[in-house]
Amino acid sequence: MHPYRYYPILVVLAIMIAFSAVAASSQSVRQSGQSNAGMVSSAHPLATDAGVAILELGGNAADAAVAAGFAVAVVEPTMNSIAGRNQILIRTPDGEFHGIDGTTQAPWDYDYDTAPQASYGYPVIGVPGALAGLLKLHEEHGSLPLSTLMASAIDLAQNGFRVLPQDAIRQASGLAQAREFPGTIEAYYRGGENGYRAGELLVQADYAKTLSLIASEGREVFYEGEIAEKMAADLAANGSAVTLKAFNDYVAEDSRIVRGSYRGYELVGMGIPAAGVLSIQALQVMEEFEPSSMSEAEWFAVTGQALNLASRELRVLGTDTAAARATSKDWATQLARQVASPNSSVPTADNNPLPTLEDRGDLFGGHTTHLSTADANGMVVSLTQTLGPNMGSKVVTPGLGFLYASTLGGYLGQMEPGERARSNICPFIVLKDGEVILVLGAAGGGMIPPAVVHTITRVIDFGMSLPQALAEPRVVAARGGGYSAETSPGIGWTAPELEEMRNLGIEVTETARTGAFGRVHGIQFDPATRTWIGAADPDWEGTARGPAMVRTRGR
Repeated sequence: MHPYRYYPILVVLAIMIAFSAVAASSQSVRQSGQSNAGMVSSAHPLATDAGVAILELGGNAADAAVAAGFAVAVVEPTMNSIAGRNQILIRTPDGEFHGIDGTTQAPWDYDYDTAPQASYGYPVIGVPGALAGLLKLHEEHGSLPLSTLMASAIDLAQNGFRVLPQDAIRQASGLAQAREFPGTIEAYYRGGENGYRAGELLVQADYAKTLSLIASEGREVFYEGEIAEKMAADLAANGSAVTLKAFNDYVAEDSRIVRGSYRGYELVGMGIPAAGVLSIQALQVMEEFEPSSMSEAEWFAVTGQALNLASRELRVLGTDTAAARATSKDWATQLARQVASPNSSVPTADNNPLPTLEDRGDLFGGHTTHLSTADANGMVVSLTQTLGPNMGSKVVTPGLGFLYASTLGGYLGQMEPGERARSNICPFIVLKDGEVILVLGAAGGGMIPPAVVHTITRVIDFGMSLPQALAEPRVVAARGGGYSAETSPGIGWTAPELEEMRNLGIEVTETARTGAFGRVHGIQFDPATRTWIGAADPDWEGTARGPAMVRTRGR
């Protein structure tokens, strides 16, 4: 039992009142901040505010992540929900690492050969995991009662929030498919044909009722009780493979922690079904080269090639032994021989990438959301949450208010019974001499690991602060072969830099689309000043800030 299970109801009411005022006002656009009392960085200002409010109440980083995770599932509904999937990486104040796998799953009796195939709708729905992941984080690492942590999310659903411009665009883009599902039209399109425009108030009363039930009754109501029964009945009536027993059987699991190193820094990520191995292997391949001997453009051509090699490796991983080999320095040395660089005449291997684990992105910059939290005692949390593509399955069960993720029906390829969805999700932590230096992760489908790797090399190899690193251009393996380089106005590679990349003998295409190369929301720690520096990716609408004050509470 949590020591503050019976935290005074006045505190909960204070949070709800505060968030009513915030939601009704214009939203903050501050994308970086500093504090010695902790930090929250997320893809939506109101989710950041939810986490910061908890830190100011004296909650820890896990509490802040739970609050922000529930809030972002309300205010960024096109990217994630409680019926999606998440991966959570925690480092406790005593230096221990823990991983939580809240991934959507195929039912144990699922038969891919007889199941209907689809790109959206009921056939793609798997067993939801995000809620179980958030509740496991709270149960194992939180300190405040669940009702306190969920108060802001409930308030934002009940009383509404102003829709941000890009989410309004994403909702509008989902309308054609959403028309097939009455619950979705009711929840996100005013019960008719019109989506919410930027700045309009979106109220989700059904979602608020669902969240309130979870806050009062916990995991059981969603996976075994009233909500589970409503979900199972709706899914059964519409041909889904997910049954009430599948809900009953679901458990958020402990994740495998994977480790590596880069130029004396410790790298910590999460194993399959997350993509921590990919980022570790790419960085260890890059370590075989010296950026000081190259131009910036040449170095990032090496970076793109290392990411491509690691992406292939991730596709075939499955066992602990394979992961150990994939993160070994010896294997990185062997892979590095395939990289074309100014110091090597070895031709680049075939650069046509294998199919991605999830779609690389859509017209609106890809999918998924990420948040990072830290507290004054040194606990940090990196949490990535997703629905899959924009608005996931496009399905809302009438009366419940939330979207289901895309998992089955061929969306992620053939799924075996009980299998969890592999993805490019990549919560990540970087340490130096045992002290956390970076807490980060990203959104953007197949662009997630490249965004993480680019950020790390910018900080370690170029001496940049995290906000500076996020404002720099990126390069990744392209769908049809070769590489795609970011050329967005004001942030992209210049023509001479692109020519330097091409001079290495690799094909480079230009991509000017904003938000196309992943969105990092992270935290940096400065050991000299004992200060947390938060940064939200400038290609998105998120924010980062720390608490104005922290209440101290007796244990």
